[in-house]
Amino acid sequence: MPLGRLLIVDDDSALRGMLSSLFEERGLVSEEAGSGTEALEKLGQADYDVVLSDIKMPGMSGIDLVAEVRKLRPETPVVLMTAFGSIASAVGAMRAGALDYITKPFEPEVVSLTIERALERRSLEQENRRLRRAVDQTSALGDLIGASPAMREIFALIGKIAHNSSNVLITGESGTGKEVVARTIHFYGARAEKPFLPINCTAIPEGLLESELFGHVRGAFTGAYTSKKGLFEQAGGGTLFLDEIGDLGGSLQAKLLRVLQDREIRPVGGNQTFPIDARVIAATNKDLDLEMKEGRFREDLFYRLNVIPIHIPPLRERPEDIPVLARGFLERHAAGRHPYLSQAVLDHLMTLPWKGNARELENALERALALEGSDEISVESMPNPPADAGNEADPGRLLCSAHARQLSLQELEELYMDQVLERTGGNKVKAARILGIDRKTLYRRAERRILREKSSTSCRPIPTSPTT
Repeated sequence: MPLGRLLIVDDDSALRGMLSSLFEERGLVSEEAGSGTEALEKLGQADYDVVLSDIKMPGMSGIDLVAEVRKLRPETPVVLMTAFGSIASAVGAMRAGALDYITKPFEPEVVSLTIERALERRSLEQENRRLRRAVDQTSALGDLIGASPAMREIFALIGKIAHNSSNVLITGESGTGKEVVARTIHFYGARAEKPFLPINCTAIPEGLLESELFGHVRGAFTGAYTSKKGLFEQAGGGTLFLDEIGDLGGSLQAKLLRVLQDREIRPVGGNQTFPIDARVIAATNKDLDLEMKEGRFREDLFYRLNVIPIHIPPLRERPEDIPVLARGFLERHAAGRHPYLSQAVLDHLMTLPWKGNARELENALERALALEGSDEISVESMPNPPADAGNEADPGRLLCSAHARQLSLQELEELYMDQVLERTGGNKVKAARILGIDRKTLYRRAERRILREKSSTSCRPIPTSPTT
């Protein structure tokens, strides 16, 4: 049974003594109260992990006590017991806020199991409160959540750049939260009172996208019955977020470059130019270095956009963010419920690849909330790992390589570690689980290897000229 502190409330002193002895044998510290009033006095002076109370007592009943405990110590679970077990009293107890209900006479194992479940619930709620505090501490920038060093660096960078007007380019895989970062920059900066206008560059045909961005005059094309302001002009003093900028067509790239250089626009079909005052934040999941090498993205436009680069690593490279993100997503979709995650569920979440990153994690938790009948989210309602997620490196390939290269035992271990990391896509949490070591040990081994390789390189003898 988990360790904890228990308050036993009953007007029967013999029963209190028997229960105290029972729980002390199981490692619990227990105290006694002979009435609801005495129990409240004790609760006012100290915190208890569980309150076990009779329902039928002189003066304050157990159900009344539950209501008072909920006010005084809302996080403390209460289990009620009575010799008059009935559906009506059970319903009344649960409505009052009791966690569970047992009837007298009861077997010692039954009451022990009930208190054990209450202690586990208390422990889970304490962990979830800790996670909520972590979310509060790490999401000081609105909806942007993270506890990893990478996310803390992004928080710090946003704090430095939010109040200037330099262009920003955000890169990262789909679902990593690029638009959330863009919104955070806007709403924590000097332009927060002005519009934040997002547009997906792939969602609108190129012929219409030009009009959306720069506007058009009446008669500029078929159907242009009135003039229309473009997003650059509508943003007036705010922020224009260009999502999926890597998919912008060549013609529009040239026109966007001109706008960024001159800070003015010319509507489609118009002859006049108009100055603009909009901060541009662009985002892409594409490798723009590769796109530039292959001629699909202009270098000059890249450098105009990439004044302040922000890269968001994929979720698999920052597993520390999974617990706080999960808690934040649960609260976002709770709809009046009080859901919580057990350590088993968190451990399971940490082993999944999350190819869809934070967006996939949010979808999984929203689905679990819809499927679960209780507030406890179970492992069964979480996604299953891919079919090959638990596969270890190929032993045949490993041994053939060792034989061919005459590897030492240390080199063989490092080769196996490399293959497991390769198989898990660089997910160090999953790799450590397969290797049977903790993640810190995996990091230490990798660091020792790097230091040893540097040392061996620096200690190589300097070649001398051959004698003649």
